[in-house]
Amino acid sequence: MPTSVLKNAFRTSKGCSLTSLYRMSYRKPQTIAAAQRTYSTKVHGLPSISPLVSSVEETPDPIPTSVKGTIPTWIRGSLLRNGPGKFEFGNQHYNHWFDGMALMHRFQIEDGQVTYRSRFLSSDSYKQNSERNRIMVSEFGTLALPDPCKNIFQRFLSRFEMIKSTDNASVNFVKYKGDYYVSTESNYMHRVDPDTLKSKQKVDWSKFIAVNGATAHPHIDPDGTAYNMGNSYGNKGALYNIIRVPPERDGSTDTLEGAKILCSIAPHDKSKPSYYHSFGMSENYVVFIEQPIKMDLFKIVTGKLRGKSLNEGIFWDSNQETIFHLIDKQTGKEMPVKYYTKALSTFHQINAFEQDGFLMLDMCSSDDGQAINNFLVQNLRQSGEGLDEMYNTMCRPFPRRFVLPLNITSETPLEQNLNTRPDSTATAVCRTKNQVFCTFEDLHGEDLKDYGGLEFPHINYAKYNTKPYRYYYGCGFRHLVGDSLIKMDLESKKFKVWRQPDLYPSEPVFIPSPNAEEEDDGVILSVIITPVKDKSTFLLVLDAKTFEELGRAEVPVNIPYGFHGVFNSSA
Repeated sequence: MPTSVLKNAFRTSKGCSLTSLYRMSYRKPQTIAAAQRTYSTKVHGLPSISPLVSSVEETPDPIPTSVKGTIPTWIRGSLLRNGPGKFEFGNQHYNHWFDGMALMHRFQIEDGQVTYRSRFLSSDSYKQNSERNRIMVSEFGTLALPDPCKNIFQRFLSRFEMIKSTDNASVNFVKYKGDYYVSTESNYMHRVDPDTLKSKQKVDWSKFIAVNGATAHPHIDPDGTAYNMGNSYGNKGALYNIIRVPPERDGSTDTLEGAKILCSIAPHDKSKPSYYHSFGMSENYVVFIEQPIKMDLFKIVTGKLRGKSLNEGIFWDSNQETIFHLIDKQTGKEMPVKYYTKALSTFHQINAFEQDGFLMLDMCSSDDGQAINNFLVQNLRQSGEGLDEMYNTMCRPFPRRFVLPLNITSETPLEQNLNTRPDSTATAVCRTKNQVFCTFEDLHGEDLKDYGGLEFPHINYAKYNTKPYRYYYGCGFRHLVGDSLIKMDLESKKFKVWRQPDLYPSEPVFIPSPNAEEEDDGVILSVIITPVKDKSTFLLVLDAKTFEELGRAEVPVNIPYGFHGVFNSSA
């Protein structure tokens, strides 16, 4: 989530005045055309989920769980999860779901038994807020108020200070060079002990390469090389940067040493670059999706002066097409051909792979990008008609495939569909020798609309990322958060569902079984929470092939709805 990427927008912007930013950001107002949007089936009488976005206590020491059913004994390791766990300090409350303080979770699985522990990330933001019992560091949707202990003149001058970057790394667990980090989208990560969840080291991306942050969704090659993306900002505007981190380490203190910028890409509009949460990667290419969720840099850099939080500098521009940029992983060069499609938004890609001269790019996307500013805490805590209205007016994400032809030459015919793949309804038409306009094909049937679309996609990543695959897993969204687990078969476009009333699952994580021969040989792990019964969390284990429940480990704690996580195998 864009918890803090914008706070660094001008951390290294030398010589970039507010006047020049204004000149770069101004343009004539445009009339926004109504987009054709894909909605799910309308719902009525949605139950309140307020307890799922409420503060909880940490559980720093491991506690046992009560196992019902059977958890396979071959599962050995820990499910590590991250997300917001504290939404207020004193009488000050965070405004946006993405603002809550990072709470890390660990479900340790061994010999069919499970223990649980959790710990708040000991970030500088968390420590400063705790010491003063007030919000001291601004977050994505919350502007920290001037310190009341200062005099009126000092409080006035503080309006002219730049917003300090948060290190509240609440989005995901990521891995570089064999070490686990918790990450958001600012320049700060924290290296953590995956057993105790204690923070070992605060790491700053900008100390190694000229970027102001990186996503919380890196991709990993089989040899351990990691790829990521991050923006940089200077007096000439913004750049999107492809980052490569080598797998080798030189010692126990090595963190991001050897990281390099593989390629830099100029935005369509340098004063209003696109926001992105993740990116795609095939065997030979990094795929950057420049979407029309835009960041108004002038509004962002002047936000504190105007008393506005960072999220108010983000807007949806339905007049701008979405652009796919392909970067060669070996040469670091951007391919001259750019691929365009209608305005859409995407947070998570499913997979990308090359086959027969095409690059298939699979993603969850929706037909507008306004949802990012809908996830205010007050909206998530609504009930009754207000909650129904909020849900029913939001555009839902659905799984889609774009087919990008790779062999474009001066001889390629214009205004002709270049997608020759059988049984594919996606199109790719050359508008000029360096521009291809694409339309997608659905990776689902009409019946997925009854489950609210699909997000938080996962695959058998270790074996099938960047390769042709058949199955993906995700959460159905017949609420503002996931309320079902779904397994989709790409061959038939039919799916299996796990869903029970008043239970809300986290993203599914696939774990292959030992000596697995088929793609879906393994289990799915998901953390299930409920707003209707106190301390009734459980870790769910599903057979990935049949999608039937194998067992659950009941945990006598409350857990807020979180974001992302990984499985750390000890087998």
